[in-house]
Amino acid sequence: MLIGIVGKPSSGKSTFFNAATMGEARVSPVPFTTIDSNVGIGYVSFDCACKELGVKCEPRQGFCKDGRRFVPVKLVDVGGLVPGSHEGRGLGNKFLDDLRQASVLIQVVDASGLTDFEGNPTKGFDPVEEVKFLEDELDYWIEGKLKQAIEKVERKFKSKKFAFSEFIKELATQLSGLQISRSVLEEVSSKISFDDTFAFARELRKRSKPTVIAANKIDLREARENLTKLQEYCKKEGKVLVPTSAEAELALKKAAEKGLIDYLPGDGFKVVGNVGEEQRKALEFIRKEVVERFGSTGVQECLNRAVFEVLGYIAVYPVANSSKLSDNEGKVLPDVFLVPKGTTVRELAYKIHSEIGEKFVCGIDARTGKRLSADHRLNHKDIVEIVFRK
Repeated sequence: MLIGIVGKPSSGKSTFFNAATMGEARVSPVPFTTIDSNVGIGYVSFDCACKELGVKCEPRQGFCKDGRRFVPVKLVDVGGLVPGSHEGRGLGNKFLDDLRQASVLIQVVDASGLTDFEGNPTKGFDPVEEVKFLEDELDYWIEGKLKQAIEKVERKFKSKKFAFSEFIKELATQLSGLQISRSVLEEVSSKISFDDTFAFARELRKRSKPTVIAANKIDLREARENLTKLQEYCKKEGKVLVPTSAEAELALKKAAEKGLIDYLPGDGFKVVGNVGEEQRKALEFIRKEVVERFGSTGVQECLNRAVFEVLGYIAVYPVANSSKLSDNEGKVLPDVFLVPKGTTVRELAYKIHSEIGEKFVCGIDARTGKRLSADHRLNHKDIVEIVFRK
């Protein structure tokens, strides 16, 4: 799974990426600081089954802290997008192409309105317009890919008759690099004509690149004044909006690394080390103006909602021994798979290993001990043993 982090220059996008991954992407108030996309590992989190079952888990990847499981996901921070990016402005085509494999996007918006479309300092810029222009850039970009794909398919079928289903199948092959499936193409084509390529592309974007809006810089007074406007727009458009302060999240993680605070991403924090007066004031500001006002810095919430709400994924624990909740080496709940809601037990078996899927016999629910059929649909935080022929 790949999560794309997008936004205009100076939106705080790279700071958001650094806060989510503890990476070292270049951050600067100067537009176009990011020349090449940055790739890193972030984490989605949820209450671990170990807490419910009273066991100590041993994660093979990610980590578990205070009963909160953190599972790694891949993030890509693309360079700042500006109006005309789909035509190549500001390395726009290069940056957009870096989003091909993204399953979901987080658009980091400068909610303060203190930077314009190009990331230059200003006052009173409407962040709603920022959301709209980026959508347009993505739609024009996808429309360009759609037109190219249609031309290739039409050339292939030019000299022979073909069914519409064949056309869709071939078009899906051409667009597979954008994570656009045949089923999505069929659904969209039943509502929108291929003659209106822009409307068709817009619907493809909504389905193949769903977006969470991160209303960033919420620690600034101007951002809080704009938040209502953003909330009203996102509610009308059915978008997920999360107030965020990437600067605050990064500051808290750095303080935690130095042992100054005890901090679990997505929650509050507690001062545990010796902090100077300036550090104390900064931490107190974050506590009052961000954490207490909005519940958290919002960065972890963005990742969680992108995966579990927008994509509709669930977390499943595969184990080799359902009674011991362990793998073959005795490690307790070592693995977590993030899978689409509706994934069956057999599909999980194939995700573990193709041979396990081919030799599948049944699943066993570790909580109830019941046998699970191949087509049994899994639920969030299920713990499943896969029985297969040796």
